[in-house]
Amino acid sequence: MNALTQLTTASLDAPATATLLPWNALADEIEALLRELQNGGSVAVPQRIVMPTAAGNCLFCMPATDGRVVMTKLISFTPGNARAGRPTIQGDIVVFDAATGERQLILDGPTATARRTAAVSLLAARRLAPQPQGPLLIVGAGVQGSAHLQAFAQGLGTQEVWIHSRSADSAQRLADQARDLGLHTRIADDLQEAALHCPLIVTCTPAQAVVLHEAARPDAFVCAVGAFTPQMVELAPALCQRFLREGRIVVDTDDALHEAGDLLQAGIDVALLPTLASVVQQDWSRPTKPVLFKSCGWGGWDLAATRLALRQHLLMQPA
Repeated sequence: MNALTQLTTASLDAPATATLLPWNALADEIEALLRELQNGGSVAVPQRIVMPTAAGNCLFCMPATDGRVVMTKLISFTPGNARAGRPTIQGDIVVFDAATGERQLILDGPTATARRTAAVSLLAARRLAPQPQGPLLIVGAGVQGSAHLQAFAQGLGTQEVWIHSRSADSAQRLADQARDLGLHTRIADDLQEAALHCPLIVTCTPAQAVVLHEAARPDAFVCAVGAFTPQMVELAPALCQRFLREGRIVVDTDDALHEAGDLLQAGIDVALLPTLASVVQQDWSRPTKPVLFKSCGWGGWDLAATRLALRQHLLMQPA
């Protein structure tokens, strides 16, 4: 029995999935996938299917392949679960061998989603943040707040973090996590004060209303993660317009054209904006002006996570 056959029934829970996706290696894998796109590789990522299932709920189906690995992520998004203390994102990533069609691995979908999203932000900050060392302001203290805290602490060496959340309990839990990582930590009630202090800002809220109106620092790097539909929003339209006039706006992929609610509601022509692939493939110099990075999500990020997880898992198998 070969190693791939042994993997046929492997189904990993959240901790096991996280172990296979270390932050720096995952950001590197995402960058490698973007370079493969430039070099005419076999990466194919069809547009994701989003099917409404109930009031405010939907099911996502996101397939992708690089010619060797085939994967699809199937997850449900149920925003109302947050009020009941249940996960808002549930599901799996199923991995197949392209040549044989054998199922090789099942990853925990929410864990992979959280980690690949934060790793994309990490890669963007590596490339685009004028002051990548921080301090860091996290707006929203849920799953993505935690993932970005870990990713930036490990990947950028962040030493100081400010946390703003509408939930005092959530803010305290994330602050405790930050202190456990050895970071200087402050819970920020005054968001304007925090934004003036922190050159790195990540917004990762449910995106039901504007939360950030100001990012006045000339070295600001704002990574907006929460909004991924035209109706969702975290950033004030005037703030988005200011980045367009005085700095740079970069989107994660061309899918932002119909998903980046923050930018669409600001009246910005998203089709004219550069993507993270352009930044990587053209080896941009680090900007000296403020940067807004708008992340909406893409099946290619899940493919990168899948490739890394599969390699890591194979290495752990007995010879």
